[in-house]
Parts: sequence; structure tokens; C-alpha cells
Amino acid sequence: MRIGVLAVQGDFPEHQRAIARADPRAEVVPVRSPAELEQVDRLFLPGGESTAIAGLLQRNGLTEPLRRRLSEGLPTLATCAGLILLARRLSPGAGGPDPPTLGALDVTVRRNDYGGQRESFEAPVRVAGLATAPFPGVFIRAPRIVEVGRRAQAMAWLGNEVVGVRQGNVWGLTFHPELSTDARLIAAFLASVPASAQKTRNKATTMTRRTRPTATAAK
Repeated sequence: MRIGVLAVQGDFPEHQRAIARADPRAEVVPVRSPAELEQVDRLFLPGGESTAIAGLLQRNGLTEPLRRRLSEGLPTLATCAGLILLARRLSPGAGGPDPPTLGALDVTVRRNDYGGQRESFEAPVRVAGLATAPFPGVFIRAPRIVEVGRRAQAMAWLGNEVVGVRQGNVWGLTFHPELSTDARLIAAFLASVPASAQKTRNKATTMTRRTRPTATAAK
């Protein structure tokens, strides 16, 4: 399994180490270009500065390739800033102008809604499928999920508040599982779609793109 971590800004080294803990057999690679994005079977979008990441995606030519791969079903786990970038809607907050988003998750998110750096905290999170014990959630300048649309499904809760959602193969979390020593959540994501099934889908998509007629041929 070849696992990509978007590595243009943010805590991508922490993600790489956390993935290695969850699955020592996985090949973990940084993603900074469209060519690197095409080679991965899973993708992690780390926390960081959402406006900076959005700008670097555009500068590196990654925005549209990433939008396409998400639409094709690439299993993706987005945390904090990554969740902001995947949201369909952003609710205006006090954090300055909102970045453009990719719309892969049917949620409304408000940036930095728990407060600034001083208001960062840790708390137990209930995660669907992790029945043995709560997950240690690390919330750092966290966004808030203010609405879950019909296409998305809640999958993690802080008390009664939704702090994680999934939509198909895409997961979005307001907290940072990579900053915990508990590997259960990342391991669950890696196991959520068999690698063989994803490779089959990727091959079919590639063949479709190769055989698609050009505009000239279609006339």
C-alpha cells in the first residue's frame, strides 16, 4: 500500500510517523506534485494553516488533480486544516478570509471556532468502530463542524458534538489523531478500503481516461 501525505505545509512529518506506527509495512511518501498524487492508494491531508495550504495547492498545480482524485474515490483522511479544505461550505468566523475549498465533504465548518492556541485542549472522543475505549482527541486551534449535510455521516463525537465525519472513502476530523500514541483510528482508516479494491478502481479510471475520445475525434 502506497500512502501519500500532502507535504506542502503543516504537520506532515507527524502524520508520516503516525502512519508508520499504525502499519509498519506501509510505504509512506510525501505528496507535493500532481505526479506524486497519481501514485498513491491513500492520502492524508494534515493540519496546518488552511489558507497557506490552499495557496500552495494552487501554486503546485495540485488543486484540480486533487479534486479529481477525490471525486474518483481516493480514500482520504483530513485533519483540522485538511477538513476545512474538504468542506463543502465554510461558515464565516473571526479567523480572517476563508480559503477556497474542494467540496468533498457535505459539511459546514467554521475555522478556529474553539479559540486560539491557548484554548487548545485534549479530551476523550467517541469514534464509531472503536468500541474498546474513547480515543484521545487533541484539539489545536480546531475548526468546528456546525452542520452535517445529508451526504455525510457523523463518525466521532466530543460529548454530543460531532467532531468527525465520513462521506464514502473520505474522512474528516477536527482533531489530530497523528499527535496521539493511539494508532487505532489511523489503522481503521487504512483498513477501511482493501488496497486491492482501490487498485482495481484506479486501473479502471486510468483506462477510462486513456480511451476517452478527444474533442476532435468526437466531432
